[in-house]
Amino acid sequence: MTNVHDPNVPLGATIRSGLTGRCPSCHKGKMFAGYLTLAPRCETCELDYGFADAGDGPAVFVILITGFIVVGLALIAEILYQPSYWLHALVWGSLAIVLPLLLLRCFKGVLVALQFRHKAEEGKLLSE
Repeated sequence: MTNVHDPNVPLGATIRSGLTGRCPSCHKGKMFAGYLTLAPRCETCELDYGFADAGDGPAVFVILITGFIVVGLALIAEILYQPSYWLHALVWGSLAIVLPLLLLRCFKGVLVALQFRHKAEEGKLLSE
């Protein structure tokens, strides 16, 4: 199988392959060797993942989304029910730990898949 970038693949399929941790080229092989560690290459189509560098992007998105959800729900709970502080700490503290752990791998997979789809490269300065 070849590592050909197919521009006709729908955006939804690219995002779905990132969310499920599948290869952005063949959508079958595994993208991750560990929880957040990218595999060196796809086991099915041999796509080299050397192009992939998500950097801090996934973490930033996850922090912002988790903060929005946790703070929003905590404010709603406070306005409607006025629970005690220990209950706030238990519920929202737990959610603030679990939610990023669930989201981080998905966001990293999507960003790597989008890098492949758009042929993203490292920025370079043009010399005059």
